[in-house]
Amino acid sequence: MYQALYRKWRPMTFADVLSQPQVTVTLQNQIRRQTTAHAYLFTGSRGTGKTTCARILAKAVNCEHPQEDGNPCLECAACKAAEAGTLSDLIEIDAASNNSVEDIRDLRDATVYTPEMCRFRVYIIDEVHMLSASAFNALLKIMEEPPPYVKFILATTEIHKVPATIISRCQRYDFRRIRQEDLVARLRFIAEQENLALEPDAAELMARLSDGGMRDAISLLDRCAAFGETITAQITAEAAGAAGRDYLLRLLDAIHKRDTASVLQTVAQLHDASKDLQRLCEELVLMQRDVMLLKATGDTSLLHCMHDEISALQALAADSDMDLIMGILDALQNCREQMGRSINRRVELEMTLIRLCQTGAAPSVNSSQIQALQERIAALESRPAAPSLTPKEAELTRPHSSPAAEPEPEVDVRKLKLSDFSPLPQWADILELCAKLNPAVAGSLDRSTAVYCKNVIFITAENSLFLDMFRIRENAASLGDAIEQVMGKRFKVLAKCSEQAAKSEWYAQVIEKAQNSGIKTTAVT
Repeated sequence: MYQALYRKWRPMTFADVLSQPQVTVTLQNQIRRQTTAHAYLFTGSRGTGKTTCARILAKAVNCEHPQEDGNPCLECAACKAAEAGTLSDLIEIDAASNNSVEDIRDLRDATVYTPEMCRFRVYIIDEVHMLSASAFNALLKIMEEPPPYVKFILATTEIHKVPATIISRCQRYDFRRIRQEDLVARLRFIAEQENLALEPDAAELMARLSDGGMRDAISLLDRCAAFGETITAQITAEAAGAAGRDYLLRLLDAIHKRDTASVLQTVAQLHDASKDLQRLCEELVLMQRDVMLLKATGDTSLLHCMHDEISALQALAADSDMDLIMGILDALQNCREQMGRSINRRVELEMTLIRLCQTGAAPSVNSSQIQALQERIAALESRPAAPSLTPKEAELTRPHSSPAAEPEPEVDVRKLKLSDFSPLPQWADILELCAKLNPAVAGSLDRSTAVYCKNVIFITAENSLFLDMFRIRENAASLGDAIEQVMGKRFKVLAKCSEQAAKSEWYAQVIEKAQNSGIKTTAVT
């Protein structure tokens, strides 16, 4: 029966694992010294060797004849049973489909049994971040103090979803993306062993499209092997659903030259050929990144493009300034993000490319940010304007700190009527500032209204807690400071609340506290 290449060529020892010396060397040393931990946590992107290293580690700790370098012998009964998937002391759990608390309780109950044929019973929990909150809680205690014959190896691609209480009980190892040169070398080795004719450019393209994942690269090689006897870069692009390199160069050149017609014709051709437009946008981002790096440093060792494309990208970098290059890159990245949520990916891509051809740079903000700014401006413009002031009232609004300010005349509040007051347009601004100075005071004034007459502000508070707040001097001072900063002067503040609050025994004390804080407050019920 045919076996997929990524399974057939899975590493058997630590020496076969690529680009992870920070993990493999440490694990080999622990195995040689017999100082392995009871729990491990492997994290990293897909296809970097997490599950593979977990299986090798499980074989190594149970190997009957371990090698001097810490690798399993692969010849003993335990190693062969583990490789065949028949070792009862090696339990692999897929947390994506076994994520309930009952599954973890069954695991916990099974740890009381000693191993059948090995020294250790090893549990490998793949995609551990998929466990439910209650399942994580059930796993905590057994992971902290398991029996001496039990070891846990957890693997995840999303470490941020794993609770800190779990992470703290494990030795954590971070797996890096596999280097492109290691991917190319491994692909060429596998192709040679499988009698496949793999061109160097095709191997480089596979390595680049896999984004540092060995499994993705070998799976792409497996698909390309069915296309023909010789695997070329063109066949690789077609198998991956990516645009050919000539299309990418043609698109970037047309964008830099602002040739809208050529850009749209190329996109139409790729769409008719069933190319993945989302992958096309990703490819454009990577190629434009190479242009940016060439413009910034000129160092070709940082590039991910093919060797025969460097001269064309250097020409694009020489003919463009850095603002234009980064503007195009920013627009393409925003487009890639929007395509994941768009109803029609082709329309989203065409809109971005047309905008680039017309403006030559990406917009500084996306459409949602522009809409939010427009709504905020409209809300500010719709606020009622401050009432016009008479010369005398205008004189009263000058801050006391001004050297030319005259002493403000006292106002006899008892002679004022409610009809003398006008709505205070700045009340919302005062509450907003007060929320920054003292959120509790602002909360007590929720749904309150305010009117003013000359240097007197009359507040009607629906919440009787307003008077409670002013038993504390600092709270009253916060409102006074907010009013002064917005209005430019100190005001006498009159407060009105419910009759029940007004009749309370501490009502007079509240008013006195507010007066002592610097706000001249008069009780009005």
